[in-house]
This record gives sequence, C-alpha cells and structure tokens, in this order.
Amino acid sequence: MDPYAALRFKEFNIFLLVRFAMVFAWSMQFIVIEWQVYTLTKDPLSLGIIGLMEVIPAVSMALFAGHIVDQKEKRGLLFKCILGFSVISLGLFYTSLPSVVATMETKSLLYTIYALVFLGGIVRSFIGPTIFSLIALIVPKKIYPNAATWSSTTWQMASVLGPALAGFSISYIGVHWSMCLIFVFSIIALIALLFIKRKPILNPKIGEPVMDSLSEGLKFVFSNKAILGALTLDMIAVLFGGAVALLSVFAQDILNVGAEGFGILRAAPAVGAALMMLSSAHFPIYKNAGKKLLFAVFGFGLCMIVFGLSTYFWLSVGALFLSGALDGISMVVRQTILQLKTPDHMRGRVASVNSIFVGSSNELGAFESGVTAKLMGTSTAVVFGGIMTVVTVGITGLAFPKFRKLDLQKDVEDHEE
Repeated sequence: MDPYAALRFKEFNIFLLVRFAMVFAWSMQFIVIEWQVYTLTKDPLSLGIIGLMEVIPAVSMALFAGHIVDQKEKRGLLFKCILGFSVISLGLFYTSLPSVVATMETKSLLYTIYALVFLGGIVRSFIGPTIFSLIALIVPKKIYPNAATWSSTTWQMASVLGPALAGFSISYIGVHWSMCLIFVFSIIALIALLFIKRKPILNPKIGEPVMDSLSEGLKFVFSNKAILGALTLDMIAVLFGGAVALLSVFAQDILNVGAEGFGILRAAPAVGAALMMLSSAHFPIYKNAGKKLLFAVFGFGLCMIVFGLSTYFWLSVGALFLSGALDGISMVVRQTILQLKTPDHMRGRVASVNSIFVGSSNELGAFESGVTAKLMGTSTAVVFGGIMTVVTVGITGLAFPKFRKLDLQKDVEDHEE
C-alpha cells in the first residue's frame, strides 16, 4: 500500500493539523499549569491533584460522551470541544496575569485553576471519541490502517514537542505569555477545522435511550475478541510497565545522571515511538496484526525488565528507546484494529471504552509503580512490572488462539473499491 495514501486526502491533512495543534496545546498547557501551581504552593501533592482533577471527569464521563458522539454530527461536535478548550485556555491566561496573581488569594487562585482543569477533563472525555469517529468519515475504509499510522504519529510528535516548548517558553516568556501561546494554538485548530466539511450521522438509532446505547456499546466491546484483546493488552502494558513514573528515582539514585540524564531518559521512549510510527507508514501493519501486537507488548515487557536491572546509563536509554518503538507498533496496531472492527454507528462508544482502558491504566500504572517501588524497591518494581507484562502476553496468546491468528488483510480488501 502507498505509505502516503491517507495524506493524499486534503481533509485528512487538515485533520492532522487540527489534531497536532490540539494535542500540542493540551500537553503544553499541562506542563505550564504544573509549573504555575507548584510555584504557588511549593507542595508536590498539589501536582497530583492537577492530574486527579482532569482524570476524574475524563474517565467518569467517557461512556456518556461516547453516546453523545454517536448521536451527533462529528465535525460540529469537535468544533464545540475545541471552542470549550479555547475558553478554558483563556481562563487560565487570565489567572496567570501578574496583577491577578498579586491580588488574588493563593487558595482562591488555586481552586480556580483546579476548576478550569476539571472542566478541561470534561472536554477531554468528548474529544477522543469525536476524533476517532471523524477519521472514519474523512478517508475510505481501505485507507484506515495508513490513516491510523499518521494520526498516531501526529499525536506522538505533538505530545513530545508540546512539553518541550512549554519548558522553553516558561523560561523565556514566562507563564502568562505561555498560556497565551496555548490559546493561539487552540484558535489555529478551531480555524483549520472550518475547512473540513460537515459529515453525515451514520447512527440509525438517533434518540436511543442513554442506558440502552451504553449497554449496546459495552456488550459489543466485550463480545468482540479482537477489540477486547487489543484493549486488554494495551491496558496491561501501561498498568504494569509504568517505569516512566519512576524515572526521576532512576536518574537521581540509581544511574546518578542528574537533571540532564533525566531529560534524556524521559525523551528516549517518545523518540522511539515517533520513529517507529513514521516507519510503519511504509510497511503493511494490518497483516498478522494479532501476532504483531502480541510481539510488541511482549518485547515491551522485556525492555522493562532490562531497564529495571540496568545500572548503565546508555543501556537504560537503549531499553527505553526500544520500549517506545515497540509501544509505537502496539499503538498503531491497536488503532487499526479499532478502526476496522468498529461499526460506524458505534465508533464514539467504542472509543470511549478505549479511553477508559488507557486513561485509567495510565494513572493506575503510576500508582502501581509507586506502591510496588515502596514495597519491593524501585528496580525490583520495574522488573516485576515487566515480568507481569510478559506473563500476561503469554497467557493471552495461549488462551485466545483466534486473536493470535488475527489478520486484517481481508478487512481491508473487503472495502477496497
């Protein structure tokens, strides 16, 4: 298949610009907020509360958001989501005004920021399912694997570059104008989205009761072995492979490389993932998809074991880089399975279940890493997580032979014109 097939569709290129601008702004905003809040409080617990304020509404609202997405026109809904994000960005820009910071009580200012982050979590619960559903309305089904690769690559690059620019912008222009820059990126996404035409609503059950709709979505996910297997493997890898949450401990106490080494360790998996996603555009990822996903998650677990045992800096960097590359394969394969195996009228609900699996496991993974590090020691905790990932892949491969044999070649061919 043409590695640039999806990029030959004008609307898909505009979609990538919208996605890049949004993910870039969102990831940059999170870093700037963390800096501002810690500057105000000097309390590490306040940083944990920021994550909590976003995750609680994002996960608890996810299923309802999926129902709404399946009932509404996708481009219009995404426009409202980005508009909501822009208003929140404007609010954060206001709270960072030097005059506001100087005159407003610290506690009141902090609560205002938390409230805006909470509202952002609600918006986030709608954006994921809406974007997932919109891709399917922009490119033909035979292009889904290629589109999923470029979409995932765009997300990865934006999520790496956003925090990087946040650090520089805080240093050179300060928190206030960094917030302004975030607002500008959200407006760019908003304007670009206007160049994508409104899309038809493919759900034949418009007006279906919420509980019936949610029940149907959950039943579909848990009865479809391909989708359930993909979501489960990803959740397990994130849950038990949460070494990233402990990187500061490795940098300071185990590898003794300081802040500069910490930056390299933090960047290694992201660079590996981005490079692998770009490479995968040139190779058919849909052939033997089940085996590729099992291999990728198995290899990810082995990388975590090597990283946990390593006391050599560059070996640790290499293990993290390779873990990122394998995670990149896993992400592309998972997105391809979801795109090809999900009926058009259920995309919002399936994507919302996916966001619960991935979103909750990210937070739980960090928590699991912290608890096991406290109980077993940092290195042992990471090795334990890697072993659990490898064992889970082995059990999944043996218990679900159909998933092991999953091949999406026919799914693509069935929809070729």
